[in-house]
Amino acid sequence: MANETEIKYLTPIAVDLQRKKYCRFKKSGIKYIDYKDADFLLKFVNEQGKLLPRRITGTSNKFQKKVSQAVKRARHLALMPYVADLLK
Repeated sequence: MANETEIKYLTPIAVDLQRKKYCRFKKSGIKYIDYKDADFLLKFVNEQGKLLPRRITGTSNKFQKKVSQAVKRARHLALMPYVADLLK
């Protein structure tokens, strides 16, 4: 028989290995977010056209404000839609 100290599991133990979130703007050295680049701004918008929060994208507070301002400007100039069904 097996030793008393050995513990055997039928299924492997689920270990949470989440990657550390990082700000892609700080990592790349981006200082200005261009509102005219709608394809880049679509990465920060979900399917309905809403802005994704910082806790999901990992963007820092400083750049999240710049992203939101750029998205709002792009929407105002009709480069991006305000509301959409299945935008992506």
